[in-house]
Parts: sequence; structure tokens; C-alpha cells
Amino acid sequence: MAQRAENGRKNDPQRTQADILVVATKEFATHGLAGARVDAIAEKTRTSKRMIYYYFGSKEGLYLAVLEQSYRKIRSLEADLQLSNLEPEAALRTLIATTFDHDEANPDFVRLVSIENIHHATHMLRSDAIRDLNVSVIETIAKILERGFEQGVFHRKADPIDVHMMISAFCFFRVSNRYTFGTIFRRDLSESQTIDRHRGMIADAVVSYLKSCPSPD
Repeated sequence: MAQRAENGRKNDPQRTQADILVVATKEFATHGLAGARVDAIAEKTRTSKRMIYYYFGSKEGLYLAVLEQSYRKIRSLEADLQLSNLEPEAALRTLIATTFDHDEANPDFVRLVSIENIHHATHMLRSDAIRDLNVSVIETIAKILERGFEQGVFHRKADPIDVHMMISAFCFFRVSNRYTFGTIFRRDLSESQTIDRHRGMIADAVVSYLKSCPSPD
């Protein structure tokens, strides 16, 4: 007979952990690390606090697992794009659009990163997984920039981390500051026309920067 968990369901550790991470993502994104309640996560996943600690060690361990999964999701999306098969400019625009759409569709990711910044990345510093995961996007951008420069498409030898920051900053800001920005300037950043305009604007800005000739020293 299949083993059963404390709640009477068949014991499927992978499915249980996945369910816990989904609910925990929303709980931490909504209430922060301090305000999130493991009891609430256990109740919503029909499991127990003891089981959550068995899988993740502690509340902080669960929070770190949520962060790791959030980064794993965006990096996995990028890996599936097969950007090496595209011309440099098209590859970069595709990557930018993917980042833009991901952040737009995953406000919890933006909130989690904001929360971790409040904690000065204390928990992220413990994660080799997050560091390893984020190497891939820099390598991807570096290859696109190198191909673009060699082909004469881009005229600037840009730092791939700088380019990543340019992309992330715009895409992230739209989500992290949409309520304050929208209130101050009376603009709804969730309108489809605004979304489409901004998606194109950030791609045009990055590509224009790369195509421009750097000023002489």
C-alpha cells in the first residue's frame, strides 16, 4: 500500500513540497519574512507545520527555497529561448521581452526580491544555487553582445552585467513601483497599450545604447 501523509492523502514528497512552495511564495510575498506564518501555509496545503520543517528545516529555510525557485523559473524561461539561433538584435529583444513579460506576470517575484533587499540579501548570501543560476543570464547576454559586436550590429563593447541591470531595472520598476508611480502621475501601468509601449521602449533603449558609438576618453 502507498504511504499516506498525516492528512490522509497518499504520500508524494515531491508534489507536497511543490504545493508548499506555491503557497509559501504567496505568503512571503504578501506578508514578508517576518509576517508570514508557517501555520497558514500548512493549513492551505493541508499538511502540517512539522512536515514543512521536515522538508525545509525552518521558516527561513522555506523562504530561501522560495527565493531559489523564483530565480530558477526565470532562468529556465531564458534557457528555453534558444537565443543562439537568432540574430544578435533579435536575440536581445527576445530576452528583454521575456524578462518584461515574466515580471509583469509574476509580481510575487518582484515583491520577494524587494523583501530580500530589505534584509540586505542576508538569506540569498547562503545560497550557492541562486549565484549559480544567475551566472547563466550573464553568459547569455555576453554571447549576444560578442556576436553583435563581431558582426558590426553593436558598436559598443558593453559590460553584460550592466546590460542585465538596465533590462532588470526598467522591468522591475514597472511592477515594484506601479502603485506609487500610478498614484503620483495618474497613470495605470497595467493598461495593455502602456504595457506594449513600455516593452518596446526598453528594447529600443538598450539596442540604441549598444548601437551608439562610445564617447572618446
